[in-house]
Amino acid sequence: MKKYATHAAVLFLSVFLLAFTVETSYEAEIKTWHQKRIDDLKKEEGWLNLAGLFWLQEGENTIGGNAKNSIVFPEDHSDAFLGKVILKNGKVTFEAAKDASVALGDQPVTAAELFPYQGKPTVLKHKTLRWFIIQRGDKYAIRLRDLEGPYLKGIKGIETFPISQDWRVKAKFIPTVGKKLSITDITGRTYEQESPGKFVFTFGGKEYSLDAVGSKERPHFVFGDLTNKHGSYGGGRFLDAPAPDAEGYTYIDFNKAYNPPCAFTPYATCPLPTKENTLALAVKAGEKYHGDH
Repeated sequence: MKKYATHAAVLFLSVFLLAFTVETSYEAEIKTWHQKRIDDLKKEEGWLNLAGLFWLQEGENTIGGNAKNSIVFPEDHSDAFLGKVILKNGKVTFEAAKDASVALGDQPVTAAELFPYQGKPTVLKHKTLRWFIIQRGDKYAIRLRDLEGPYLKGIKGIETFPISQDWRVKAKFIPTVGKKLSITDITGRTYEQESPGKFVFTFGGKEYSLDAVGSKERPHFVFGDLTNKHGSYGGGRFLDAPAPDAEGYTYIDFNKAYNPPCAFTPYATCPLPTKENTLALAVKAGEKYHGDH
């Protein structure tokens, strides 16, 4: 009898240690993912170095650190006059001022076509500043980065809710061919975006769903929940998921819910959750937020 009790104890201990190892491994995976997320935010292509969003007027727009320019760059990181950005019928070009130190890649530039572009944006450089053109509807803007900007220097990390595998939920993909979501961004602009389908899941015995954007292979969600303004960002959060398998199932891991760029900088134009993607559920997982909503 003592022999069987000993074997039972060993078996129980083995199962306990296995469960502890799995849980620890999962937590380590989430923490590694989150650290990479912070590292990506700090990169030159990340969101933390945004230093300005300047909407262009049709015609000439002068740029530089002097207040006389129509678009004023940070004067401590810019020469007084850098040149002019010209918007004409949806085409944007740049002409450098005399003796201005502006580069395209590693080469000095006196003139350049900025928009439209093929693939990645055409990025101009001056000291610690980087800028390129973005389009939003029928409007065009200069998106400015500063590699020594205050938001980049100020980040210490991103607080998260406790990691729990309960928030990793199995979801069924239901295609919605031809469906378009009406999305409003933080500037108030509304636009339509195609949705490959919705993902249905159960939590706490209740059924919920999220409409995806992107593609079936790379679904992306903008969602709101009852923690918004009460521990998480007021404008909702973002989430990505793996492609569904052959039976149409995937896992949505809310531990990987992350704040949109607007949580870090006033110079982003983030989409807000649709009514359908605002969950009647407090998602106490993923990134928190305690700043100005």
